[in-house]
Amino acid sequence: MRTITKLARWAGHALIFLLILILLLPTLVPPFLDRIYYRGPASGHFDGARFVNPDEGMNEWGGDPIRTTGDARGRGRTGYLVRAIMGDDRPPWPTYVPVTPAVPEPRVAGDRMVVTWVGHSTVLVQTQGLNILTDPIWSDHATPFPPLGPRRVAAPGVRFEDLPPIDLVLVSHNHYDHLDLPTLRLLWERDSPLIVTSLGNDAVIAQAGAEAAARDWGGRVAVKPGVDVIVTRNHHWGSRWFVDRNRALWSSFVVRTPGGNIFFAGDTGPGDMRWPAEAARHGPIRLALIPIGAFRFEPGQMWSGTHIGPHHAARVFEQLGAAHALAIHWRTFRLSWEEIDTPARMLREVLEARDIPADRFRAVPQGTSWEVP
Repeated sequence: MRTITKLARWAGHALIFLLILILLLPTLVPPFLDRIYYRGPASGHFDGARFVNPDEGMNEWGGDPIRTTGDARGRGRTGYLVRAIMGDDRPPWPTYVPVTPAVPEPRVAGDRMVVTWVGHSTVLVQTQGLNILTDPIWSDHATPFPPLGPRRVAAPGVRFEDLPPIDLVLVSHNHYDHLDLPTLRLLWERDSPLIVTSLGNDAVIAQAGAEAAARDWGGRVAVKPGVDVIVTRNHHWGSRWFVDRNRALWSSFVVRTPGGNIFFAGDTGPGDMRWPAEAARHGPIRLALIPIGAFRFEPGQMWSGTHIGPHHAARVFEQLGAAHALAIHWRTFRLSWEEIDTPARMLREVLEARDIPADRFRAVPQGTSWEVP
């Protein structure tokens, strides 16, 4: 009986693997999937066809090369997908995390600033009468092939029907857990917000019937008098398929407001670790949204080329000179090997070791709202 069960399990795995191969067959003919999202002059981070990290080949100490694709063992996205389906030795995650959704205020006027963590990199920031949303995703799966791929284990911390009218949306890059077309379509149809992103991602966002203002690093978009968005550098990569790698740019953002600036790190590895200081040059950061999760791809790992962990997150916070920060990019989608609450536990330890008060850099459950001092 045990042999029969084992054979049945392997047969099921083989069928799933065959399905994946069928879905990926078009990648054997690149023209069918390779997309040209952006055309423009070459620059220090664009070779005329694909974007690059200008700090590629160096790290914060000026040495060893940094990989910005795959994980610490050099395994790419296809291999990760296969391992996730076939089974691996990752620590288990719960299938469901209880969430008490928040019901945000319709508007927050003046210099008051209220922040609500929706989940993953989706954050609602309310200030100056504006409702600002970062990398919005309300979908259950972050993948081109639902129900395969990462599945949400924690419901959004704000139900979409309780979401106030959105004025500004920031989209950091085109990975599925950050650029979610179904959510962007709903937001556009309901609110027609100003969507700001980096070069090339506007072509992807257009697939949702929405319009976006796309800028290069250093580019600015006016929101209203006294408020603008600056697209700033970070260290990552982009792809929607398997052969359109780095056809669109990745970025962080500074939102300048009269009551203090907001920094959204997007999705980033440490790179040369000079990009936080570059963002800080645009003025004092009152609130920083900094990722802390999806950094461990082998036991004991503290960061990868594309994601920072709690140690780098604390250093980003310090280099920004931020007054307060919210931890993002954890506890929502299972993307790597750490346990679900490892990032928050490690962040508490790192903050204590660096004498940073825990109430200045918060890791809170989805649905938590707090007023930023």
